[in-house]
Order: sequence, then C-alpha cells, then structure tokens
Amino acid sequence: MSFSIGTTNPNMGPRGALQRFGEDTEKQSINWHVGLRLLAYLRPHWQRMSLAFICMLATSGLTLLTPYLIKVAIDQHITQGDIAGLNQVALLTALAFAGIYVTSWGQRYLLSWVGQRVLATLRAQLFRHLQALPLGYHDTHIVGVTISRVINDVAVINELLSQGLIQLVGDLLVLLGIIIVMISMSPKLALYSFAVLPLMVLATLLFARRAQVAFRDTRAKIATVVGDLAENISGMRVIQAFAQEGASRERFEEANRANRDANVEAMSLSFVFLPAVDFLGMLATAVVLWFGGRAVIQEGLTLGVVVAFLAYVTRFFQPIQELSQIYTTLQAAMAGGEQVLRLLDTTPEVADAPDAQEMPPIVGKVELQHVSFSYRGDTRVLHDIDLTIAPGQTVALVGPTGAGKSSIANLVARFYEVTEGAVLIDGLDVRSVTQQSLRRQMGLVPQDPFLFSGTVADNVRFGRPETAVADVIAAAKLANAHEFITALPDGYETEILEGGVNLSIGQRQLVCIARAVLADPRILILDEATASVDTVTETLIQEALDRLLAGRTSVVIAHRLSTIRNADLICVVENGRIIEQGTHEQLVAQGGVYHSLYERQFVEIK
Repeated sequence: MSFSIGTTNPNMGPRGALQRFGEDTEKQSINWHVGLRLLAYLRPHWQRMSLAFICMLATSGLTLLTPYLIKVAIDQHITQGDIAGLNQVALLTALAFAGIYVTSWGQRYLLSWVGQRVLATLRAQLFRHLQALPLGYHDTHIVGVTISRVINDVAVINELLSQGLIQLVGDLLVLLGIIIVMISMSPKLALYSFAVLPLMVLATLLFARRAQVAFRDTRAKIATVVGDLAENISGMRVIQAFAQEGASRERFEEANRANRDANVEAMSLSFVFLPAVDFLGMLATAVVLWFGGRAVIQEGLTLGVVVAFLAYVTRFFQPIQELSQIYTTLQAAMAGGEQVLRLLDTTPEVADAPDAQEMPPIVGKVELQHVSFSYRGDTRVLHDIDLTIAPGQTVALVGPTGAGKSSIANLVARFYEVTEGAVLIDGLDVRSVTQQSLRRQMGLVPQDPFLFSGTVADNVRFGRPETAVADVIAAAKLANAHEFITALPDGYETEILEGGVNLSIGQRQLVCIARAVLADPRILILDEATASVDTVTETLIQEALDRLLAGRTSVVIAHRLSTIRNADLICVVENGRIIEQGTHEQLVAQGGVYHSLYERQFVEIK
C-alpha cells in the first residue's frame, strides 16, 4: 500500500521556510545541554572509547618525552663524548616515535570505528522518527532541508563526537604537560616563552566570538542549497514546460553564492587565526632562542635545555592550532546538533495512546460524529461533519477543489487528528487503536500514483512483501495490469525508474490498484484515481476499481461524476460541510448543487 494523501499549508512556502530556518539558527547560542545529549550516543561504545583514550594518553606522554630525551642526549652524552649512552638514548627516541605511530594509529582506528556506528545509529534514529511523524509534518517541511538534517548535520556531529572530543583532551594534556616540563627545566625561560600567551588569548576570544555566528550561518545556508536543489529537481518538468530554466538557475545560484560566501567568511576567520598562531609561535621561538642562547653563553643554562625548549615551544603552539580547529568543528556540530535534536524532539501530532489496542479485523462501518478539523490551528476546513458509511458501502465525495474532501479521507485513515468530534470504525474510536493495525486493513489508490524503485512485482507486493509471484500475477490480472506488464521488456521483473517515468500515468495507476488488490483492505480510499488518464485507460481503471470495490467499504473522491454514478451514497462537500447527500438519481432529482455540477460536466462532455 502507498498512503500519499497530502495537504499544503498556505503559510508554509519553501523559501519562507528556509528563510525562517536560517533566522532561527542564527539567533541561537551555544547550548551545552545539546552537547550532553549528543554525548549519550557514545555510551554504547564506551569500551572502545576508553581504549582510544588510553592510546591518546600514551601518544601525549610519548610526545612530551621525545624533546626531553634530546636534552638528555645533548647534556649527558654528546657533550661528554659518551657514545654508548648516546646509542641508548637514540634507541629510546626511535622507540618513542614508533610508539607514537602505533598509538596514534590505534586511536584513529578506534575513533573511526565508533564514529561510523554513531553516524549509522543517529541517521537510523532520525529515519525512524521521520516515519513516525504524521503527514502534517512532511506536508509543511521541505524535503531538501530534512535530507540536510540526516546527511550534513549528522556528519558534523559525528566528527565532533568521534574525533574532536578525544583530540580536545589530548591537546589539553599536551599543553599542560609542556607547561609543567618547561617550568621544571627553567622557570625563568618558561616565563619568557609564555609572554606571548596574552596575545594568544585575545586572538582566540576574537576568533571564537565571530566563529560562533559564522559557522551557524554555514549550516543554514547549506540546508537552503539542498532544499532548493530538491525542489528544482522535483519540479523540473514544470520548469522546462514554462521555460523557466534561467529563473530557477538564477535562484539556485543565489542560494549557492550565499552558501559559498558563508563558508568563505567562516574559513577566512580560520585563515586569519591560524597564521596568527603561527606568528606567535615563531615569536615565542625567537624569544627562547634569544634569551636561552644568552643564558647558554653565560653558562646559566645547558645547550640541551635550550634545544628542548625550542622543541617544546614548537609543540606548544601546535595543539593550540588544533584546538582552534576543534572549536570550529564544535560550532558546526552544535549548530547541526540543535537542528537534529529539534527534529528528534518534534512530537508527532498523531501518536498511539499509551493504552492503544490492536484493531480487530475490520467489518467496515465508518462513522464521523460531529467532526471538525483545522490544519495547525488555521482556519477550519471541516465543520461538524456527520456521516455514516455502512459495511461494504461505497460513498463518493464530490465538490469543488478545497471543499474538504481529502480532509475527510485523511481523518478516516487517521493521517491527522480531528479537532473536534470523533471518527469511529466498527464502533471503535480510531484514536484508541494503533495506527499500524488500523492502516494494515486499509488501502489507498492515490491521484498521483507513486511507485518505488525496484521491480514491477516489488511494487505490487509492497503491502505484502512475502507474497508469491502467482498471487502477484493474479492481483495484476484483477487490476487489468497483467497485459501491459507482460509486454514490458522484463515483464514483472522490469525495473521501475525513479518516479516511475518508464511507465505512463495510467500504467502506474493500474500497478497501484494491483497493489491495493493484493493488500486486500477492508476499507479503501480512492483519491481521484482516474483524474489524470485518458478515456481508454479510464475504462480499464474503472473496471479494475469495480472489482476492487466489491464487498469493501470505500470512500471515493471524484471530480468526474460519471465515475461515481453507481455509488451507494454521494456526498456533496462545500466549504467544509456536507450540503447534500443521496444516490445519483436522488441528487439529480433534487435540482441542487450536485445537479448543477452534473449538468455542467454533461454539457462539457457534449
């Protein structure tokens, strides 16, 4: 089965939504509560994270050890002419570098292993949540922005969780260790070396303040690009039909330029900050060389101490550079994390009650009792609807576009919750049963037939994946689809291209009918199933639908009144109210709205 009845909220345009998204993103500040929630995704992998942490400690310790070994080699062996001692220190230094290689490799491997699993877990959780959200959410949110949440934002979150945190701790430990070692070797020279730190703190604060805004802006702009791209690809037929390639290209290029400029601005901050760190590092090196060299000449320090200081100063500013890069990752991850968690925290407007029960086998009685409905608190689209559909009865809903016909069908399938009143099936309020147990016994043939990637047979058995081929063929025959399917290059194993473009609209509709036949629903919703097909295909579809409707409770939404003349009950919907109901003959005899609609179509046909 494929449920795709949709409603568009007039207040939610694609560009307006993207603009509001960008504004919301820019206004938010760092939220450490978000960070703590994201850390929870590392909890299942604490053992490997612990091993990675141990590897990081070993790497940091060996990194601190190697310059000290150089000092020992110079002061205790080279200056003394001790070849044997020099050989030992050289061997220890080589072993230290080998240890750094092994522990660094282990750390990176473990973090990559954890990172890929966190990535998969978070994306799977988002996908499950998106499936749980009702149609109301998907109707009012842009597909491209949602995709950006699942792909781009999750990727930067993973980068922080799996790589940045361990590296952050490691860099801080190296910095602290260098400070301790330098002070222990020569407090006076260490103070000279640290004279540049106030400048470093000032540069870091300036960078951090601007980076926070800049990197949040990049998350908003990339979501805009993805959203605009998805919208244009989906609407390519309309764009080409109205020769608006230039206009759509200009709009995309505008979004693309905005994304480029946002990233250039963010990167420019790093490109200014990192050379500043390099400059301060070279300045500190010059300070050590000047004051340390003078101290050696005056025999206040040994040459080994000065050489070790030069090595430590170089390594001191390397972690600072890495910390600045981690900070940019933190900014991007926090911006993405806020949006991902906002999506995960979105409460489904349609949710199973805690005590919801399984829907028993449906007989087919449907009742709408004083039902009123509005989308997201907007103007009501349904007003005090009272309607009873007997088991096995076919009820047709007719009326002008926007009258509320699809809204009634949406409520029967519980794609939305009623604002007032209740929808009962076999006497049970649909809110008291689980959604899946309800919809497993319902079927939909939409106006715009949707086929998934896969074979024709896969699409027919979509509602019942384990169905045998013979049953698939039987369903296709009942749906008048068998003849055209067998004429396809690979028959039932023909691959459906994206959007079903290798089949006509009528053929896609026949496959959807075969899908519904195989699902064997007790309640069936037909949403203008013949609205977009030619008269020959309409005849095939109508014959298939007559077989499908037999013995089932059916709600038929139709504009072509000729297709619903034999309905058991016809309801005329106007401005959210049922203003007339009866059989075709009764409504024509009344001379009311239905009579006018019928006469108008009859004249048009003539």
